[in-house]
Amino acid sequence: MEAYKLNTIDDLEDALKQDERLELINGEIIKRPMARFEHGEVQGNLREELGGVRRSNSSGGGWWFATEVSVRYNEHNVPCHDIAGWCKDRVTQKPSGVVEITPDWVCEISSPGHVAKDTVSILNILLANKVPYYWIIHPEEKALTVYKYTEDAYKVIASIQHQSKVRLEPFTEIEFDLDFVLG
Repeated sequence: MEAYKLNTIDDLEDALKQDERLELINGEIIKRPMARFEHGEVQGNLREELGGVRRSNSSGGGWWFATEVSVRYNEHNVPCHDIAGWCKDRVTQKPSGVVEITPDWVCEISSPGHVAKDTVSILNILLANKVPYYWIIHPEEKALTVYKYTEDAYKVIASIQHQSKVRLEPFTEIEFDLDFVLG
C-alpha cells in the first residue's frame, strides 16, 4: 500500500499551469468555485468600504489590501483568500507575489458547497498562524461572522445579520454600511 503524499507549493505551481483557480489546503490541491455574481458584488462592496482605512495618516496606520491573493503559510498550505489585509505599521513595504507574510486580517466570502473549507480548513490554518482577525461572509444569508484570535483560539466577537451600520474590529475607526456590503 502506497503512503499518501501531501502536495507542496511546487505541485501547486505545476498544476496552476493548467488551471488558475486552484489553491493548496492541508496538502490537497483544491479547485476554487466558479465566481458568482453575489460573491463578486460582496467582495467589491467590502473593498470599497475599506477604502477609509487603506491610506496612512499623520500618525501612521493604514492597510495593504489584496483580493484573490495567495498566501503561503507553509509548504502544504497556500490558500487564495478572497480579501486579506496587512497593517502598514507592521508590514511597511507592500507585499508582492505569493505572499509569505502572515496577514493581520482575512475575509472569506463563503460559496455554496465550500462552507466547510471556510469554516473549518481555512479557520484552522489561520488559527495555527495566529492571524488576528478572520471574517466570514455568507452572501446568501446576508450574514457576517467576525473572529478574533485570543490565547490560542478564535473567539466570535460579532455575528451579524440584517444590520445596517456597524463598527467592526480591526477597523473600528470606520462605520460599515453592512446592507451595502452584503448587497
